Amino acid sequence: MNEPVISDLSQLPRVADGWTFLYTEKVRVERADYAIELRDKTGRVHVPTAALSVLMLGPGSTITHAAVLALAESGCSIVWCGENGCRFYASGLGETRRAHHLEAQAAAWASKTKHVEAVRRLYTMRFPEGLAEGLTIEQIRGHEGVRVREAYAEIARETGIGWSGRAYRRGDWGAADPVNRALSAANACLYGVCHAAIVATGFSPGLGFVHVGKQLSFVYDIADLYKVDVTVPAAFRAVHEGVDNVESRVRRTCRDLFHSSRLLERIVPDIQRVVGLVPERARLVVHRGEEAPADVEEGLGEVPGALWNEDGSRTDGGQNFGPAKIPAPTGPSIAKASASEQSRGDAYEDDVEWPLASSDDDEAPF
Repeated sequence: MNEPVISDLSQLPRVADGWTFLYTEKVRVERADYAIELRDKTGRVHVPTAALSVLMLGPGSTITHAAVLALAESGCSIVWCGENGCRFYASGLGETRRAHHLEAQAAAWASKTKHVEAVRRLYTMRFPEGLAEGLTIEQIRGHEGVRVREAYAEIARETGIGWSGRAYRRGDWGAADPVNRALSAANACLYGVCHAAIVATGFSPGLGFVHVGKQLSFVYDIADLYKVDVTVPAAFRAVHEGVDNVESRVRRTCRDLFHSSRLLERIVPDIQRVVGLVPERARLVVHRGEEAPADVEEGLGEVPGALWNEDGSRTDGGQNFGPAKIPAPTGPSIAKASASEQSRGDAYEDDVEWPLASSDDDEAPF
């Protein structure tokens, strides 16, 4: 795994160069004058807080009150997370952190015109070839549905895994087939690293654009940018290797894949693009203490909610909005859902009803 692990953390790039994330695990974090030190069995490493944007504390990490104070005074965010950022638990923001990210997100969310622009950017960023001008949100959802369906079909053919659609019941986890369980576990890891990036950089996880009505709506918006490229292949390949302990194995695969693909460094500028800001460079530096346990069992996350429409109404999530009929693949067949039983999404199970917006209020779509 190609990770920038450095012993002299005084080499950290300046905040002016962008966002610097430091992930560490199996260490004790203490204050050292106006900096912090990472201590483990092998010794100690000095870290200048002025050059650090976000400290991510993984499993086995402890931190003193004095160290938290030093980080807060420097405007450095702290995130408590799972192994390699695969789960998000809590965060703290430095007192000197500016609110420009949150203000930009809130302004885009509250204006119908800017909200539509953000939704279009979120969808367009998923298509390398771009989308035609003039498409409605409903038409774009249809294109996205076809893209996702074809992606599932292609990876199913490559791995030889039988695929009958994305479905599971939250109350009966064991009833789902192995590939659906693997997908849910992989996506939960992706939600964790996206949640950490959103909170650490001062955005709100609840102000979503495509997804609305949940405390993590914006997390689901950002995670959807990477599922087809990251978690879908990881889940199918994990099942291809065997069905025993598939959830644990796919979590370890995602843990390694997030770092080898430099995913966190992509997420931060992508978030900024979505809300209409100029993207900034982000860099992840890793410092590991004693090796973490290989089998870290963690939860499977929350379920996304409704989808936002241009008229201010909301549509139930968890549906594939592509045409009901597309050319059949040459490999294993992909089950087609009926109109009344469209395939459920990654976990979009909850039905939520929301009031319609006033049609003449462009600044408050909800």
